[in-house]
Amino acid sequence: MNPKRYLPILQWLPGYGRATLGSDLLAAVIVTVMLIPQSLAYAMLAGLPPEVGLYASIAPLVIYAVFGTSRTLAVGPVAVVSLMTAAAVGQVAPQGTPEYLGAALVLALMSGLVLTLMGVARLGFLANFLSHPVISGFITATGLLIAASQLGHVLGVAAKGHNLLDWLNSLAVGLGDLHLPTLTVGFSVLVFLYAARRWLKPGLERAGMPPRPAETLTKAAPIIAVAVTTLASWWLGLNAKGVAVVGTVPAGLPPLTLPAFDSGLWSQLWVAALLISIIGFVESVSVGQTLAAKRRQRIDPDQELIGLGTSNIAASFTGGMPVTGGFARSVVNFDAGAQTPAAGAFTALGIAAAALLLTPLIAHLPIATLAATIIVAVLSLVDVAAIRRNWEYSRCDAMAMLVTIGLTLGVGVETGILAGVGLSLALHLYYTSRPHSAVVGRVPGTEHFRNVERHQVETDAELAILRVDESLYFANSRYLEDTVMALAARQPGLRHIVLTCQAVNVIDASALESLEVINARLRDAEVRLHLAEVKGPVMDRLQHTRFCRELTGQVYLSTFDAWRSLRGEDAVPGLSCGSVGPVSAGQPKPLINDDTRRS
Repeated sequence: MNPKRYLPILQWLPGYGRATLGSDLLAAVIVTVMLIPQSLAYAMLAGLPPEVGLYASIAPLVIYAVFGTSRTLAVGPVAVVSLMTAAAVGQVAPQGTPEYLGAALVLALMSGLVLTLMGVARLGFLANFLSHPVISGFITATGLLIAASQLGHVLGVAAKGHNLLDWLNSLAVGLGDLHLPTLTVGFSVLVFLYAARRWLKPGLERAGMPPRPAETLTKAAPIIAVAVTTLASWWLGLNAKGVAVVGTVPAGLPPLTLPAFDSGLWSQLWVAALLISIIGFVESVSVGQTLAAKRRQRIDPDQELIGLGTSNIAASFTGGMPVTGGFARSVVNFDAGAQTPAAGAFTALGIAAAALLLTPLIAHLPIATLAATIIVAVLSLVDVAAIRRNWEYSRCDAMAMLVTIGLTLGVGVETGILAGVGLSLALHLYYTSRPHSAVVGRVPGTEHFRNVERHQVETDAELAILRVDESLYFANSRYLEDTVMALAARQPGLRHIVLTCQAVNVIDASALESLEVINARLRDAEVRLHLAEVKGPVMDRLQHTRFCRELTGQVYLSTFDAWRSLRGEDAVPGLSCGSVGPVSAGQPKPLINDDTRRS
């Protein structure tokens, strides 16, 4: 076993030098400054004490540096996973209780175990079954839910709920208790952060500042908001005037914690742990692949599962919460020049220093500031325009997105994502169960064949060539039977049908049985079935089957060969199906046989 496969740190650590160290340290300083308020805010969003967010940003970053494959991914609490954590843990324990924190630790451990086991089993491909419209719809809906859940903190009113209607109704009922000092703080921070996000960088560049420092200052806007409002809260005594503040935060490094091994609790949380694992993995891999591509690097999705899994396990044993790779902090890490995952480890050291030294200052931080920070961050995830784009391109995908949004907002996070997974699989089965196929004819004077309904092509009353544009498996095998027999019924003088299979990568047992049925029915109708352009791996599996032995026609290297041979234009040699296969070592390889296996 190659140790570098499971310990990617061995790939970059031997060549680690002074220049790389300098780049990683600079990136770590910038990300640390950004991550402190984010960690506090996302812990609050999950219904956990603020220090839990700091703890979840220390050990996971160090562990990911050992097991992760992305050079720039920054791991920690993120908005969507925090909301899912609150939704899941809130069903088993009341907020503010030791049981609530214990359940969050269990959820982190279970998510870590799920991710790690999936990585060891190399199941990273399973994330591909979540369609992009469904993911986009889920993130849009959770962004709106998160924003609604934080409005109460900005307005200074008590609000609660499990879906958007609950939150909005609770806010409407509580408007009579609107707290003006809290609203002043929260609204001011909202306006400042929105203005900074939209206009600060262009303004600084117009004033003559280079783009990179301007970008860094723009990213640091939440830090400015935290520093100013914390100072104002302390100076003006806002806590005494009714403005809610973070309060005393225990100073110190993350504690060693032991998640409860309670079978009843685990059975209640396993669905949520699975969903958090999938959503976190999809978000993390999407970010990691995007940033890696910009530097012509690559990440290993299966090893990423292990990296994220072990990071969550580390969080569960150090007083943390479920974590994944965050978009905003990873982009900042990338832009700041991080070269290796060591930048994340250095960031962890910075967060640890903050947990030791800065907690007395954090005590005066208004909760309205954190809420405003969350709102501005998550609203950037909302992409309502994607509904229109998907509707214009594919109404099925748009409907899947709308259903996911509707159920997430109207019922809850878990229901929304479960429906999204179900819809993704259903759409996949629907599309592949009715594979596109086309009767093709020859483009005059060429060896090319095109759809007879789209192009002016040559055809033959005794010969039909059907191009199948999908792999053949249990869901579409009967559809293929119906298509071929309908084609035979439309051409009374038909003597030959050629299935041209350049798009067929797999033929499963159900599809093989359907091919046997097609071959037998055509034989009874005195029509011969031929194959063309069969890929080598598919042919290798077919050659020892009954279908191959009983095939009434031949296998041709190309559609053009089949056209010439079956029209009598040229004596192109076809092969009986059973003779197409591997050639023993040391024997000469016939050209048609070798090319068929490699194609």
